[in-house]
Amino acid sequence: MKKDNIKSQYRVNEQIRVREVRIVGDDVESTVMSTRDAIHLAEQKGVDLVEISPNADPPVCRLIDYSRFLYQQKKRQKELKSKQVKIEVKEIRFGPQTDDHDYNFKLKHAQGFLSEGDKVKAYVFFRGRSILFKEQGEVLLLRFAQDLEEYGKVESMPVLEGKRMTMFIAPKKTAPKKAALPDDDDDEELDIEEPQEPVRKKPQQKAKKEYTGPKVEGEDFED
Repeated sequence: MKKDNIKSQYRVNEQIRVREVRIVGDDVESTVMSTRDAIHLAEQKGVDLVEISPNADPPVCRLIDYSRFLYQQKKRQKELKSKQVKIEVKEIRFGPQTDDHDYNFKLKHAQGFLSEGDKVKAYVFFRGRSILFKEQGEVLLLRFAQDLEEYGKVESMPVLEGKRMTMFIAPKKTAPKKAALPDDDDDEELDIEEPQEPVRKKPQQKAKKEYTGPKVEGEDFED
């Protein structure tokens, strides 16, 4: 039977052996009293006396239903566990004379691992006399790290242990940008219509009325 670790962490009611405690709880003013009085107060309220901070002076106890208290603690632990990011270590193996096709294939996989938040353990395995090419293996791993600098950062430089030269690359917190914005010099123009100002109509001028009456000498009826 699996032992309940939460239950073993807290003492309750008569399990509390100290002389006095500080009590806290809903609708309870924080105060120091004897443990016997605190247990009696908890019984009056229909709850339990739960020791939540045994190292305090005096220890702090909460007036709460013990079953409810355990439920809250389990729920809190479950929430904290769900927020923890589990990082896996993915291994990628090279030979000291890996060709470009195999290299690019493994590089693509490493990019995917780092993008998903996993750590990459890249190593070169030297078989037999290939240990003579250890410098070549180190160059390969450093090239690998450089090609992945957009996705991760080197956590440890290449180290030779026995027949393996190993290097660790940790994922970056921010994901790499997949597409860049078009440059200003790009021939393609964005189809954005600017707001047009309303066309103002010119006020219509009234036609001049022609004077048809008798003309008087010295007067000009034309503007």
